[in-house]
Amino acid sequence: MIQTQGLTKHFKDVRAVDGIDLRVEPGELVALLGPNGAGKSTTLRMLTTLIPPTSGTARVAGFDVVRQQREVRLRIGYIGQGNGAGHSQRGRDELISQGRAYGLKVPDARARAATLVESLGLSEVADRRVSSLSGGQRRRLDIAMGLIHAPDLLFLDEPSTGLDPQNRANLQEHILDLRARHETTIVLTTHYLDEADSMAERVIVIDHGRIIADDSPARLKAEHVGDRIILGFDHETDAASAASVLGGLSPVREGVRLLISTQEAPRRVTGILDDLRAHGRPAAEVEVVRPTLDDVFLTLTGRSLREGGAAPESAGSTDELVEV
Repeated sequence: MIQTQGLTKHFKDVRAVDGIDLRVEPGELVALLGPNGAGKSTTLRMLTTLIPPTSGTARVAGFDVVRQQREVRLRIGYIGQGNGAGHSQRGRDELISQGRAYGLKVPDARARAATLVESLGLSEVADRRVSSLSGGQRRRLDIAMGLIHAPDLLFLDEPSTGLDPQNRANLQEHILDLRARHETTIVLTTHYLDEADSMAERVIVIDHGRIIADDSPARLKAEHVGDRIILGFDHETDAASAASVLGGLSPVREGVRLLISTQEAPRRVTGILDDLRAHGRPAAEVEVVRPTLDDVFLTLTGRSLREGGAAPESAGSTDELVEV
């Protein structure tokens, strides 16, 4: 569905995207992770024909994003970071107008709008003005607009930004339901690690315009971080004695605690506790800590995914930069 080779984008002295090779198969749900300025949104804008690459190639749904822009646009949906519907218009009318813009006949556009209104839970608000809708309702309307022409591929750029936890959860449910019902290929960018972890079968980490990791969330966490077992003891001397018992696991002692990094910690913790009891050094408390995708990003880049300092990469952030 997506194939790029050496995809690159320069803005004056900024190398926003630096030679990305990417392949996305039909039906995949892929999450792009990275801090602001990493190149996520710039990559999406090239793949959706909104800006041309400086060099390299990209084919989307089988068509070149530079030479066959119309064919690409007919086959994709793109939900940007801003609201796409006119605030003074009614939601259903916006959907029908969007369908007409994609060449649907009026009866077909109305039927398609009705189907999306129902499936995305907008039946009670579809005939209200967009300005009266909640943030979650507007984002669902945006998704409906992106789906009106039944695209093979849907791009979602920060779909949950600005939503409260309830609306975030509802939107995630709708996206997963959409994929299950229509087998739509979905590529999304997000700063919410739980969103990527729970939804995506594949996570691509981008930093400084380059792909630095690409795998399932589970494999990324296992490969780059692993589990931790934290053992607590009543006294430092007990912790030191226990460390000698568990020397083969290379525990790190922090006062009355031992930290053990290992794979499959839930399976191993029982044996570790049994060994300590057998040697007369039972632990007072135990905790198993599973890694997060933020741990993965911290390990890969040396900073948290949400750490500031980079220039924002919003849809208009490069407008004043000069393309070279």
